Amino acid sequence: MKKRKTLFVAVTLFVLCVGMVSLLYSFNQPTNVSSHGQLRISDPFNIAKVNSGIRLLHTGDIVLRTGADVTSYMFSQMNEHDKTYSHCGIVIIEKGYPFVYHSIGGEDNPDQILKRDSANFWFSPANNLGYGIVRYNLDSTTLHSLVKITLQFFKEKRRFDMDFDLRTDDKLYCAEFLYKALNEAVADSLFIKPSKMFGYTFVGVDNLFLNSHATFICQVRYK
Repeated sequence: MKKRKTLFVAVTLFVLCVGMVSLLYSFNQPTNVSSHGQLRISDPFNIAKVNSGIRLLHTGDIVLRTGADVTSYMFSQMNEHDKTYSHCGIVIIEKGYPFVYHSIGGEDNPDQILKRDSANFWFSPANNLGYGIVRYNLDSTTLHSLVKITLQFFKEKRRFDMDFDLRTDDKLYCAEFLYKALNEAVADSLFIKPSKMFGYTFVGVDNLFLNSHATFICQVRYK
């Protein structure tokens, strides 16, 4: 019993540390790109992969990415089974172009409200090591509901959840945002199931694609 309590405290402290560190770093493209980031941006292979990925996107797709910074690594470690991806968002095609809605903290998003970024910006190799695209088999009615819910969350300017607390809805971390939007859209609280570890309930990025509803459209690793 004592060992379980110690492990629970350790997990809780880890999550809180992730939240604190996310105030100092950002998943978005920084003003000053590292030398490695500059090389990734200029590589023709990476440019082609960004463009080909954008052409594949449909409304309702879940996009995943692997950040190149320490905060991204820490977030990826919250995944219970597959630690490939550190961040996620949902795609909505607007006037023929895909935009990504996502929840993020960091110095490039100081107000910490839900963001809407162009797919090109979101996939940028500047500070990402790769990406994935996941699609759910949703009918048109459910897809319409998902878009409506996503836009409503965005309109309400819901903030990033520094406490990583699934019990609150006014603040949402990245995987929590998609988890709650999807489950509400399909009217099934177990459509995407959360993980439990040492008594702590959470949603990792891998919960969004390690389930029977999700199909990978592509997975890319930048050079």
